Amino acid sequence: MSGPTEHHSPPTDVRIAVISGSVRTERMGPTIAGWVVAALDDATVDLIDVADVTLPDDSLLWPGGGPRSEVADRIAAADGFVFVTPEYNHSYPAALKRLIDWHYAEWRLKPATVVAYGVQGGHAAIEHLRGVLAELGVVATRRTMGLRAPWQFLDDQDRYAPDPEVSQGLVATLAELRWWAQLLAEARRDRPLPV
Repeated sequence: MSGPTEHHSPPTDVRIAVISGSVRTERMGPTIAGWVVAALDDATVDLIDVADVTLPDDSLLWPGGGPRSEVADRIAAADGFVFVTPEYNHSYPAALKRLIDWHYAEWRLKPATVVAYGVQGGHAAIEHLRGVLAELGVVATRRTMGLRAPWQFLDDQDRYAPDPEVSQGLVATLAELRWWAQLLAEARRDRPLPV
């Protein structure tokens, strides 16, 4: 006869890194990232602005590694990620790709969603980013957000203030991310993937 089954409840507090992926001077990234951070009121949030990150020289990068970056520990500590990215030329910015490429194990077996924006909503950036994330062992959520011309929806304090259904979409997107973050944190702890 077997004993009682031990159940581990998922962590009640998840740590989400919100990564703002644009480095241009005139950019919407920090504004959209602030909107996302405000919606993550039941998580511990670490806002990483790519414009504030200095990465080592790319000549030092080798597959799966290289010198540790100044944000490696912050990425490793996260249970999940929200990538906030513009769409540039039907993809996402090179600065965001550099940040992603400089890390490997820090991303693995964690969930991510994408909040993209652009003239047409940033959907090409979302799809390009999904392929890169899959290669890194990241679980990309089904729900993402594509924001069409968000600069047209700023309030008198230059905060993003979209229609209520857009904000409700963000709530649903983040709820899915939190679910995956809790589930995968438990799995990484209790059932690590064999190497």
